[in-house]
Amino acid sequence: MTRAARPVGPLLLGVRHHGPGSARAVRAALEAARPQAVLIEGPPEGDALLPLAADERMRPPVALLAHAVDDPGQAAFWPLAAFSPEWVAIRWALAHDVPVRFIDLPAANSLAMTQAAEREPGRDGGGEADGRVAGEPAPGCSPGHAPIDPIGVLAETAGYDDPERWWEDVVEHRAQGGEAVDPRAPFAALAEAMTALRDVYGDGGHPRDAVREAYMRIQLRRAVKEFGDDIAVVCGAWHVPALGTRTTLAADRALLKGLPKLKAELTWVPWSHRRLARHSGYGAGIDSPGWYGHLFEVADRPIERWMTKVAGLLRDEDRFVSSAHVIEAVRLAGTLAAMRGRPLAGLSETTDAIRAVMCEGSDVPLALVRDRLIVGETLGEVPDTAPAVPLQRDLTRQQRTLRLKPEALERELELDLRKDTDAARSRLLHRLRILAVGWGEPATGRGSTGTFRESWRLRWEPELYVQVAEAGTWGTTVLSAATAKAGSQAVSATALAEITALAERCLLAELPEALPVVMRALADRAALDADVGHLADALPALARTLRYGDVRSTDTAALGEVAAGLAERICVGLPPACTGLDADGAAELRRKVDGVHTAIGLLAGTVPADGLRERWAAVLHKLAARDTVAGVIRGRSTRLLLDDGRLEEDDAARLMGLALSPGTPPADAAAWIEGFVGGADGGGMLLVHDERLLGLVDAWLAGVPADTFTDVLPLLRRTFSAYEAGVRRTLGELVRRGPAARAPAATAAGTAAPGFGPGLDEARADAVVPVVRLLLGLDAEGAEGAENAMEPLGAAG
Repeated sequence: MTRAARPVGPLLLGVRHHGPGSARAVRAALEAARPQAVLIEGPPEGDALLPLAADERMRPPVALLAHAVDDPGQAAFWPLAAFSPEWVAIRWALAHDVPVRFIDLPAANSLAMTQAAEREPGRDGGGEADGRVAGEPAPGCSPGHAPIDPIGVLAETAGYDDPERWWEDVVEHRAQGGEAVDPRAPFAALAEAMTALRDVYGDGGHPRDAVREAYMRIQLRRAVKEFGDDIAVVCGAWHVPALGTRTTLAADRALLKGLPKLKAELTWVPWSHRRLARHSGYGAGIDSPGWYGHLFEVADRPIERWMTKVAGLLRDEDRFVSSAHVIEAVRLAGTLAAMRGRPLAGLSETTDAIRAVMCEGSDVPLALVRDRLIVGETLGEVPDTAPAVPLQRDLTRQQRTLRLKPEALERELELDLRKDTDAARSRLLHRLRILAVGWGEPATGRGSTGTFRESWRLRWEPELYVQVAEAGTWGTTVLSAATAKAGSQAVSATALAEITALAERCLLAELPEALPVVMRALADRAALDADVGHLADALPALARTLRYGDVRSTDTAALGEVAAGLAERICVGLPPACTGLDADGAAELRRKVDGVHTAIGLLAGTVPADGLRERWAAVLHKLAARDTVAGVIRGRSTRLLLDDGRLEEDDAARLMGLALSPGTPPADAAAWIEGFVGGADGGGMLLVHDERLLGLVDAWLAGVPADTFTDVLPLLRRTFSAYEAGVRRTLGELVRRGPAARAPAATAAGTAAPGFGPGLDEARADAVVPVVRLLLGLDAEGAEGAENAMEPLGAAG
């Protein structure tokens, strides 16, 4: 093939970092120019990793991950998608045996500059232009990181209000066919536009652009000496004018003098379309990576194929979408493009057509299309030959052994701990939680009375590779790293609840070597801590730990002794701690009472302490009967005793009657009610089935003075709003119908249920007629008719 004539000097290909139009244009320009070398914006330490891009197991989106050796949390990403011009250039160079190199500022300098900026407030600490500390990406030399948005300025100049739509029209949907066009022409036009913008707005983009551009010019000079002018440079369009500027080598070196430096390591890691999206915080992100990926992969009839893909997604979600819908959506998208004066239907036209035709005007199914297709869920893959920290290799091996594939899409995982594979999966996920690698989060699964079932919510994000690198400082395997970190946390923990929670995690993660260290720290801290609140916070975690220990066949004898000691101290110290509390303190202690009650129920029969439940019941009796205890705690103690069968219904009604007596301040009475029937644990059904308790509550509520009713209303609303809708509806019906509906026998005998009068007060019912007539707008002539019409209402009253 004869190479096209080209101007003297390196071929500068200014691109948008993620765009199918730019990627196709770069490929066409490289095919036409056939350069002797390709230079790409990126960290030069990644040169040794470039051959991996040709591996058939390397599937974009992927990213170069750079992290400081001494501080793995100091990291940066350089993401690349299949439609990224840089990726296309790398693959072209490798396929044609053309040398390819990165020429941007080394990661060793950029990471050190970011680290220095963080330590010195007031300096630029926005992160390197290609990545952000702790794995949060920022743009690679993106125009979007400049004080102005060059793409936005160009779009506004062309009369567009949306930069994305302008870019689609002039680049992504550039007309094909007709007279042959020089493939370098779009880059020349874009370079001219960027030069004009930099002349107007100055050379300042990102504060570090001057340093980076100086380094790139030095690398360009070296490549020219080695290969001549027959070189192609792929970089952000904003930098093209700077690379074409004639400067002296001495001036460029002066800009680089004294730059900080640290030791850095680089590797390839999988990336995802979701992390390429602008809403994820990625500075060079795009709004629609899934859509751009479709445009790049599909050369023939992209709109028709896109609509077919959308229809398939909606059908999978049980929505009726036929072939006729697809045809009409394609036609509508084309019509909208013509009406809007666009060369081809773009994302906005296809989205509007999908909403109108396939979603029947609703944005609810359209949100699914945006999430699954427009943004996309693609997660890249990296071959095993890519460098990785030892901990990452061990994690990858276990993921394959346990068939836990990392996925960008969130999914639920149900584990049965009686099965060896599921138990091993549970151990791995719990160990990763100890290492702060947030791949899995415990979730509420289907109901089960046993402790052999776990539910997890899994989602793999690219940032987890940074977390794994950080965790690698604790060990080379997941087990050794989790053991080392748990032991360190046990020594450094200051709160008793922290250590008990750590002991629970160690048993769940099956860390036998770390457990003795944790137990010694737990025993020492429990012996010194005299705060009943701290003890109450610590006991539930110990109880859960003992229960899980039974399931997992773990020796928990030492834990049992500590738990028994904590329970005894709580029983002694809790009654005095419940007096003299304000509303917030009472609510917090009520929560702790619930936790201790549940914990003691779990501990019964598993700890070396006889009669523990009886001693706890005695504590609850004291709390329920002591006037100095806050109302919410007295009410809750009464309810717990009633539920456990340690309090008769008559005694519970008596305690409620005392708490709701006229001499009790309304706020205290409302707090007692909240403690007794508040929450979603069956308090509403208790009132439904016990007419005496409902009558007491109703009578008290009806007798609350008007001047204090507004004070207790928020508390009552919070109490009863926690009930299920069906329970609230039933209670309302019972109260509305009165005692006749709840106790027909008593009413027939001439007596009334507690809290209700003996019959209907017709005088009070008739008193509402004038108000109703006024609301209905009835005139005076119809007043008598209105009264007659309202008589049935009064009778039903």
